[in-house]
Amino acid sequence: MPSSPEDTTDHTDPSGSPESLILHATDNGVSWITLNRPEAMNAVTWDQRERIIALLAEASADPGIRAVVLTATGRGFCAGADLRGAPATGSPATGSPATGSPATGDRVPGDVARTIRLGAQRLIAAVLDCEKPVLAAVNGTAAGIGAHLAFACDLVLAAESAKFIEVFVRRGLVPDGGGAYLLPRLIGPQRAKELMFFGDSLPATEAERLGLVNRTVPDEELAATARAWAQRLADGPTRAIALTKQLVNASLDADRATAFAAEAMAQEINMTTQDANEGVASFVERRVPKYRGV
Repeated sequence: MPSSPEDTTDHTDPSGSPESLILHATDNGVSWITLNRPEAMNAVTWDQRERIIALLAEASADPGIRAVVLTATGRGFCAGADLRGAPATGSPATGSPATGSPATGDRVPGDVARTIRLGAQRLIAAVLDCEKPVLAAVNGTAAGIGAHLAFACDLVLAAESAKFIEVFVRRGLVPDGGGAYLLPRLIGPQRAKELMFFGDSLPATEAERLGLVNRTVPDEELAATARAWAQRLADGPTRAIALTKQLVNASLDADRATAFAAEAMAQEINMTTQDANEGVASFVERRVPKYRGV
């Protein structure tokens, strides 16, 4: 699907620059982040991952950005991680401790855990911690970390042809990139184990039935639906949505007293925003509110 209404980039660009592999455009307060490596089913390289993380951080800090869409070009959403493009920095044994790039020499204990912490887990955390709502528009296969990238988003739209694969078990690996954290919270431990133990391909319609996808739409309607949903988010009370996102995410690991206290404090903070005052005023005046995101 097109990355955004403004994108005119040639999707066959072979230059390999981060800007060509991760397209970015803004439109009406929406930040469109598009994986653009269709020949590799959008497997994420080191530099792609870093650009996505940076763009999400920029979206959090920019008051002009009020929603984010993650999508991709070609037949795949994201086929997982591709570490072949990682920079050969750091010591030969450990790679770069600052970036989580893979080792370029003999592996020593701690290398793999460090790579995962500073790599896949940073990517998933960037989505979860983004202060703007993040919508995934899944246009095709989402496998491994690609599936977790979608599941970390606040809302997930999927084309009917899309599918999700917990591919790790097929390679004899443990799920990483937050999979064992995300899936049980979304669909419960038994269903999560079924997906992770067998690694079967999960069609989009079944993913919707399980609760991993908000809505499945015909392939040709995915772009338009994503734009419509993103615009609704961008037109909403941005800070209230951000605080709601934080409350929901934190509640999954909190007891009732902690969750209730966080809720009360969030409402206290939110009532200092112009949007909250506008929402109350529009209710009293019986008119449609005009939120500005502040």
